[in-house]
Amino acid sequence: MIKKQTILLMFFLTCCAINAQELVAPSYGFSHSETAYITLADGTEINGTIKDIDRDEGLIEFIKLQDGAGKKHKLKPEDIKFMYLPPSGLDNLGKKLNFASDFKKWNNEKLNQTYLNDGYAYFETTDVKIKKKNTKLLMQLLNPSFSKEFRIYCDPYAKKTASLGVGGVKFVGGDIKSFYVAKKDEPAFLLKKKDYKKEFLPLWKSCEKLITESAADPKWTDLTKHVITYSECVQ
Repeated sequence: MIKKQTILLMFFLTCCAINAQELVAPSYGFSHSETAYITLADGTEINGTIKDIDRDEGLIEFIKLQDGAGKKHKLKPEDIKFMYLPPSGLDNLGKKLNFASDFKKWNNEKLNQTYLNDGYAYFETTDVKIKKKNTKLLMQLLNPSFSKEFRIYCDPYAKKTASLGVGGVKFVGGDIKSFYVAKKDEPAFLLKKKDYKKEFLPLWKSCEKLITESAADPKWTDLTKHVITYSECVQ
């Protein structure tokens, strides 16, 4: 039994390494012992341990943090510019593996790569287009290692495709069906798997190489490859 579990774990690690260029998995559980790094809207930096995170239908509503001096802070999303939160348990291992190989050319130099390589989840407040209105939301960035030209954010309401696995380890499937995406400094908008073929040309029309290579049969599972090709185009 132990040998079987070891083999499954090795297979899991290999799969993670092969898919190191994919998006990081959304984080929902966070360490209450490791340090979180938060920069407020006014530029103030607060480092401390998380005491509580309250969510409203998947979106963060407030964070309670205790800094190194013992002072407690209760922060709302509008108080925060960006933050690095330490995931808990095995979630942290997955993040580290995903960043074992990155796209250095497409790294956003504004992001702290040390925190990212340590498995921290990165959140930032950004403009999001919901229907016809723009609103500011605190969103988790899922492609921090190659987000210089195009950003992919977690959709807290996203569904997944069916997955196949053994012993709790997923081998295939389980793909997320929607993300919030944004070009450079444009507002993010909801992109769904079912709409990807329809949205492909409007989204990537400025990149002739990408249109030539993939417009005939754009695949949702190739989204990260499309982001890299687009990043090459706009340089």
